[in-house]
This record gives sequence, C-alpha cells and structure tokens, in this order.
Amino acid sequence: AEIFAIVREARDAAVNFVKQAQREGRAIYGYEVDDAARGVIAGRGYGEYFVHRTGHSIGEDVHGNGANMDNFETHDARRVIPGTCFSVEPGIYLPEFGVRSEVDMMTSADKAWVTGKIQQELLRI
Repeated sequence: AEIFAIVREARDAAVNFVKQAQREGRAIYGYEVDDAARGVIAGRGYGEYFVHRTGHSIGEDVHGNGANMDNFETHDARRVIPGTCFSVEPGIYLPEFGVRSEVDMMTSADKAWVTGKIQQELLRI
C-alpha cells in the first residue's frame, strides 16, 4: 500500500503538470512529464527502482510516433502536441514485487484530461 501510494502520487504529479501547462498555454516536452513523476519517486527514496520511462505516445497501433514521456531511456525534447494521446505510467519495482499505475491522457489546445477512470485504491489480487 505504501509503494502504491507513492506511485499514485507520481502519476498524479505528472497528470497535474500536463493539465496546468495546457491551461496556461505553455509548451510541454516529454522529458518534463517524466521529471514530474520521477521527482516524486526519487524524493521518496525509490528512484533506483523506477527503471523505465514514464509514458509513451499512443497512436493507432498503441505506441505512436509522438513524444514519449521520457528523461530516463532518452531525453525526449519533443513537444507534446495538442490533439495527441499518451500514457502516464510510473512504477516502482522492488526485488519482491512491483507496482505500476497507468492512465492515458488527451490534449487539446487549452486543456488536457485523463481518458478513463483513475485508480485511487490498491487492488489486491
């Protein structure tokens, strides 16, 4: 539950970063979205366990050709273009278990939103 709470906070930090930037009309770059999520996880002492980019562009065949939310595998300085879709999926992967929480986002010229429900509770299976 503690790890899920950190991952949820990281996911929400990235989502809120994108929403705020779109409202303000600021350009958003893939690496900035990654930094927003990664900063939360690193700040809680789990940075070394977040071993992938925060998200990727979504196209017609899942992974698209647009900006990835990445400052880990690459420094993606491409702009998140209004009218595009992308994932936000931070995670912490410990030796015993891992937790990832994913949402997909859309953008328009002046706003951004999550396309589905946002998981708030840990689902134990």
